[in-house]
Formats: sequence, structure tokens, C-alpha cells
Amino acid sequence: MTGKFHEDGQKPSGSVPPFGDEPSTQAVKLPFVLVHGGWWGAWSFERLIPLLMSRGHAALARDLPGHGLNARFPSSYMRRPMERASFESEQSPNAQFTRDEYVDAILGAIDCVSAFGNGQVVLVGHSMSGALISMVAERCPERIAKLVYLSAFMPRTGTAIVDYIHAPENEGQLIPLLFTGDPAATGALRIDHRADDLASRETGRRAFCGDMSEGGYHALVNLTTPDEAAAPMATPVQTTVERWGSVERHYIMCLQDYAIRPAMQRRFVEEADAFVPQRPTVVHSLDASHGAVVSQPGALAELLVDIANGDMLSQP
Repeated sequence: MTGKFHEDGQKPSGSVPPFGDEPSTQAVKLPFVLVHGGWWGAWSFERLIPLLMSRGHAALARDLPGHGLNARFPSSYMRRPMERASFESEQSPNAQFTRDEYVDAILGAIDCVSAFGNGQVVLVGHSMSGALISMVAERCPERIAKLVYLSAFMPRTGTAIVDYIHAPENEGQLIPLLFTGDPAATGALRIDHRADDLASRETGRRAFCGDMSEGGYHALVNLTTPDEAAAPMATPVQTTVERWGSVERHYIMCLQDYAIRPAMQRRFVEEADAFVPQRPTVVHSLDASHGAVVSQPGALAELLVDIANGDMLSQP
């Protein structure tokens, strides 16, 4: 994965057209729609959005159903000390959510900001939401200028997120160590992010944000929902070369990731490129944890702006 700049290596001049002329498409700074990962919410982009906006890009993040301000918690999660047996068996209040409801929510967010980019956006999906932005691109490729997978699941067509969790390339992952209860009974992939024992909390920090301090990670824990609805994770993604494959595609690898291991991230890229060889994935990397969006927002913002502006095709 060698680095090279777009075409002749020169960045766009950014010159302003003469007064009275219509602005060119290149002069419009594409807006971002940012889609959060599992168990998190729109709050995870709080540090990133001002950095994108300070560089002239509109940016919007919305909570998916059952997340952030839309989250609903099993009653057993709110009781401390926890009744472990109840927590492991109680049905999730988020169990009814489907992948299509998630996709509809993302389309609504695109509606909110697409006018800023001549009808198109840069659609960024973190973690679980990689599968969601793939389905959005399949529905409306004409509305997406660029797809960006941020250490995200990018399942090949006909497969689901859960098909990859225990893949050999994901050896060393930590998130499954945190699961509790039976998803068939609860309807969710359930994690006690506020576990009483120090070892579990440390595993959670390493899994999501290993490059953050313990204190910084505790702030995230208080915003995190315990239940990720099982159905969207188990629903196969369906994409085509003609629609999803027509959109410029970027993958940002996080090299310190213990949720989606770097080898797994590379497999996603290889599968996508085998499916659409005429439009290979543009690969970038950050020396960051899975939660780079909160742990290293400055570096991530610079990279996303370069991607949006077409300044950089790839980097090592």
C-alpha cells in the first residue's frame, strides 16, 4: 500500500472564481455525515466535528435508533450492585431494531446536509456502521461522493458482521471477551461497560480505546449503551458492483485496534477489491486504537479533510 498524491501530486489551488461566475464543483467543500459505531452514539464525534468545520466542511452526526439519546437500557443494568442473572437474561428494549431502520436514519442525516455539497456527502462509518454505509451506498450511490470506512466492518455481499467476529484474521480481538448473556434470549450483544471488576473495565478500555487514559475512558463508559441490537449485526449485507461499487471507497486502518484487528481490516479491503477490481479501495492508516475518533481526533480530521478534498489517494 504505497503512498501517492492525486494525479501530479499538487493540491488544488483553492482559488476563488471571479465575481459573477458560478462556483465549480471542485470549489464546493463536501459535507460529512458521520455514523457512529456499536454501543456508542453521535457524542463520539464531539471532538471531531469542530475540527472538520474549522476547515470549512459541514459535518453532522446523528444517533442511530437505540443509541445515544435514543438509548434504552435493561432495568437490570441500572441496579447496583448488579443482579448478574437478571442482566444476562433480560430482554433488551432495543431488540426490535432492524438494519433497515438504521439505514433510514442515515439517509435522513444525508438529507439534512447534502445541499451543502451539491447533493453529495462524504459518508463515514465507524466500526459496526461500515456495514450500514455499504447499504446506504447501495440504495443511493448518486448521493455519496466518497465512502470512508473507519476501522469498520466492510462485509462482502451476502455476509453479515457476525460472520467475521471470530474469523482467523481477527485473532487477538477483545470485544467478545466482554459479551454476557445469550443474544438469542436478550436480542442484543450485551456488555456491562461499568463492570465492578477492574480486569473487565481494563479489557473494555483496551478493546475500544487503548490509547486513552483510564480516566478518559471512564467518561466514555458513562455515555455508552450496554445493548447493541443483534438483528442488524446478523443481517447479511447485499451490494452490487453497479451501485455500491460505483462509489469512491476509502478504508482507514487503525493499527492499534483490538476490536477489529489490522489483519481483519486488510481482509475487508482484499474482499472489496476482488469484488470491484476496477475501483480499488484507497487505504490509509492511523497509529491509533479502534476509538481513534475520540482518542486522536486531530490526526483523523486532517486525514478526512484530505480525503474529502482529493488531496491524497493513499498513504502507507
